[in-house]
Order: sequence, then structure tokens, then C-alpha cells
Amino acid sequence: MSERMDDHQRAGTSEPDEAARPATPTLAMVLTLGLVSAFCGLAIVSAYEGTLPAVKNNKRIAIERAVFKVIPKASKVVVYDALPGSIAPAAGEDAPKDAVRFYAAYDEAGDFAGIAAEGVANGYAGPVRVMFAYSPECQCINGFGVVAMNETPGIGDKILKEKHFLANFKALDVRLKQDMTALANEVETVKQGSKTQPWQVDAIAGATVTSRAVGKGINDAAKALLPRLFPNIEQIRSQKP
Repeated sequence: MSERMDDHQRAGTSEPDEAARPATPTLAMVLTLGLVSAFCGLAIVSAYEGTLPAVKNNKRIAIERAVFKVIPKASKVVVYDALPGSIAPAAGEDAPKDAVRFYAAYDEAGDFAGIAAEGVANGYAGPVRVMFAYSPECQCINGFGVVAMNETPGIGDKILKEKHFLANFKALDVRLKQDMTALANEVETVKQGSKTQPWQVDAIAGATVTSRAVGKGINDAAKALLPRLFPNIEQIRSQKP
């Protein structure tokens, strides 16, 4: 009998039933989380919008520096879009999706100094963005520089230092077929020491992935740009910026 009474006493001092507990304020939690998310989203958008002009300006400066590097005589740069059958001043963000951007360079006297264009391809650690100079006289690439890359220091960055690699871009053949619809020979990267043709890029041993990215970036850009540009090159020459 005493054992039953003890059991009843213990039962009487147990925790309240689940139904007796206060309800979790679910609505308040949802509202709080919503407000926090909205605030974070607004902060991110505001930061993006606030820094966007600076980012665009820095990108423009980096591109201009790259153009001046690959065309040393350049004093002024005019941006153009190559369109199917024509070329026109760059339309910025309103440019057609199939437009190919390029840069016409002029010297201090206002005379035509060359064409620069950007190429990009995946390297070992991400995209390798390069700038190259194009000379319509020889239909060749005669200047080379890097706009941006994340290649391994001491390995991938050899493309900026190795003399034999930089020699590829003194007169890299990118001439067009007679009908001017495509490159006569696509630019290809070959093993160091095995270059036999003027359209080949002699790679750097130990940095072949980065070397191939440079070759592919230039090849893809030249294929897209030159068939549109070369037939209209006199229009660029005659301009006085």
C-alpha cells in the first residue's frame, strides 16, 4: 500500500504534460528570420551596387594598361565591336551578344598603331586572360601580355618571363584563308623545342597547361575576330581619334 502511495506521489511531482507547456512562438521566429534575411540581402545588394562603378573602372584601367603594353606606340585607344559584316564603336552593355570586342590603338599623331584583342581559356588554376596585338600588315600577332590569371607562382607565371615563349609573339601567324572566312591555320601549342611552323606556340616545359591556355585563348579570339575585322581594316586605319 505504501509503495502505491509513493508511486502516486512521485507521479504527482512529475513534469507537466506536453499539452500544458507554452507553445513555441513560431510566427515570431519566422518574422525575425525574414527580417534578418531581408536586411542581409539589402546589405549585399547595396555593397554590390556601391562597388560596381569602382570594379568597372578598375577593369577598364587593367585593359588599357594591357593594350599599351602590347602596342608600345599606342597613345589613345578606341573600343570597337566587330559584328557580322561590319564594325562599329563599342555599345557597352547594349552590344549584341555576338559582338566581338577589340581595341584600335593610335599613336600621338593620331595615326593607326595596331589592333589589340583579349583571349581567355582555362589554365591550371582557372581562367587565363591574355591581351595580344594584331598587325594587319603581316597578319600576325606581334605583342602579348596577361590581363589576369591565378596560375601557380614560379610555374604558370613563366609565360611572362621565358624569352623563348615570348618570342612566339613577335610574328605569330594568324593569316586568313583567301576567302577571309577563317584562319588559314589554327594557332596550336606544341611541346617545347618542337615548333616548326609560324602559327605554332612553343610551350614552356613544366608549364604546358598554362602555355596551352595562352594558345587556345589567342586561337579562339582570332577565329572569332579576324574574319570580321580584316575586311573592314581600312575603316579603322582612316579614323582620327
